[in-house]
Amino acid sequence: MAELKGQFLAPNADILPPSDDRIFKVLLTHHDAKKVLIDIISAVIEQKVTNVEIRNVELPVSDINEKEERFDVNCTIENGDQVNVEMHSTPIYETGVERKYFINKYMYFLTDLHSSQRSRGVEYGDLVRTYQIIFTSHTVFRKSPGFVSRFSMRDENGRQFTDQINQIIIELSKLNDIIKKPVEELTTFEKWLLFLRFAPDTMQRNKINDIIREKEEIGMASAILQEISQDEKEKARIRSRKMAEMDNYSNMKVLERIEKRGEEKANKKWEGVVAEKDAEIAQLRLQMAEMEANRNS
Repeated sequence: MAELKGQFLAPNADILPPSDDRIFKVLLTHHDAKKVLIDIISAVIEQKVTNVEIRNVELPVSDINEKEERFDVNCTIENGDQVNVEMHSTPIYETGVERKYFINKYMYFLTDLHSSQRSRGVEYGDLVRTYQIIFTSHTVFRKSPGFVSRFSMRDENGRQFTDQINQIIIELSKLNDIIKKPVEELTTFEKWLLFLRFAPDTMQRNKINDIIREKEEIGMASAILQEISQDEKEKARIRSRKMAEMDNYSNMKVLERIEKRGEEKANKKWEGVVAEKDAEIAQLRLQMAEMEANRNS
């Protein structure tokens, strides 16, 4: 492979999006991407990581009826802590309770991954921490302006109960203000987020190249991403993914229209029933009033 350092993006180069979960996984599990993965994890969990080992991306299942859980990047760092790095690129279509499906899904994966570590012959006090890092290209918390949310077990006063399980959700959809900051004012964390979101965007190509110039590991990621972007199979997968997403979105909208028409029809029918009953009650009241008047006459 070509030298990884200083791999700038050509002005009109067609770059596959690292915010796609498939591309993200291929990028971070690439044989030359160890320093890239170490730097991203260090920036997100806010502690210096010096080594990382990628594990199987699927947990074994105990029930033949269960579906194996797939992780984008499942790894351990030098102190034994588990780190699961995910990219959620599928559009989130949910109503009612805010992102209940999304939150329940990843909480289930987080706790299951934590409890999957070997416990036989191990003291409970020696169990390692588990981190789940979720990058999402879609907004999860609409009412919160921040782009990163960190969760752990705390009491009602905010006091931490344990640091054993940690979930970090990063919303790439909320970076429009960050992209305006001068490169020299960006943190390492912010530089990675901008690269993951805007690398394919030719309108932001100069800014991303300035970030690549400032950060060696992002230059390495850029070189790997350009290599991946030349793979016609990966391009075909991205096109297929986009078509499927558009089909799903269109089908959802059709169903919404059908449901809306059904509701409107049901509402009109109900309104008719109510009006009919109201008329019957009014007529009955009129008859009762006439009978009362006849008795008093």
